[in-house]
Amino acid sequence: MVMRRWDPFNEMRRMQANMDHFRRGFTPAHANGFGGSPERASWAIPLDVTQEDGQIIVRASLPGVAPDDINVSIENDVLTIRGQTAGEQERREGNYLMRERHTGSFHRALRLPDTLDTEQAQPRYENGVLTIAFPKPEAKQARQLTVTVGSAPEPVSSDLAA
Repeated sequence: MVMRRWDPFNEMRRMQANMDHFRRGFTPAHANGFGGSPERASWAIPLDVTQEDGQIIVRASLPGVAPDDINVSIENDVLTIRGQTAGEQERREGNYLMRERHTGSFHRALRLPDTLDTEQAQPRYENGVLTIAFPKPEAKQARQLTVTVGSAPEPVSSDLAA
């Protein structure tokens, strides 16, 4: 018998995927061509979050988005990336065989740990990737403790009665 961890939301995700699959089956052919996903009014940004050299690095894929169309904000330890891409209005009536590039608004929010120095965040946009580096303050970085062998240390007491 194989033991599997129970995920209470797994059935809801499976139902949502089935509903999306069912809905896509009724999308007009000119909207999504040969199996491409239909144009959505809003799309989620794919993210990578890594820890490198005492920093947390967030990388967001935003190919074809102009830097002026990207809005990055941090409020109450929540990083929010949003913006909008312009659609190709003159080619909108074209006969697409497949259309997978996203147009319209995008939005992504990510809760940040309180160990990050959000005041020192350094956003940079290059080659379609938004990179935001968050340094970890020295006081909040993990430190290595040395384990000693022997008896427990004596509790520190103050002699107020003397």
